[in-house]
Amino acid sequence: MLNYMWAAMMAVGIAWAGFHGNLQAVTDAVLASGKEAVALAIAMLGIMAFWSGIMEIASRAGLIEALAGKMDPILSFLFPALEKDHPARKKIAANMIANFLGLGWAATPAGLQAMEELNRLEEDRRQGRKKGPARKKGVAGNEMCTFLIINISSLQLIPMSIVAYRSQYGSVNPEAVIGAGMAATAVSTAAAVLFCRIMDRKER
Repeated sequence: MLNYMWAAMMAVGIAWAGFHGNLQAVTDAVLASGKEAVALAIAMLGIMAFWSGIMEIASRAGLIEALAGKMDPILSFLFPALEKDHPARKKIAANMIANFLGLGWAATPAGLQAMEELNRLEEDRRQGRKKGPARKKGVAGNEMCTFLIINISSLQLIPMSIVAYRSQYGSVNPEAVIGAGMAATAVSTAAAVLFCRIMDRKER
């Protein structure tokens, strides 16, 4: 659907420029934007590689596992039916830590791995190997829905991506958005947690 919307907007823009005799301006803007997009992608690739590497080092050094242990009360509150020794907890913790730092690109691999582990949990429940309400195949369980909502709301202590973008575009004070980002994501995460708890209680 979004593809159709973008295509329609581009077609309308080109038609409007042609009607007003500004096609040359559109061509110049396309070329300039393409050049700028490539430069931005290269700049962000370096930042992404750096922080993804830091997260991998932290994981291999056992730091993520240690932090996951410290996050046990939070994880138990958010995922009461998820066993403490379940491998998904470590992946969920790694995803949340990366999101805290505003490192969405570093959070994605851990998030995908967490969803795979949670999907295996649903398979085990359907086959009677694990306790808990079993869902039909293709239907997400409570833990999967909760994790997805928390991941989307994404509490960020340091919005690293936004700071990097602002710095790339010459902002005088790229860190000025940190306070606003913390407040906005705190509200969105609180709303997400409240919604998940209400739905979980309603089902029970």
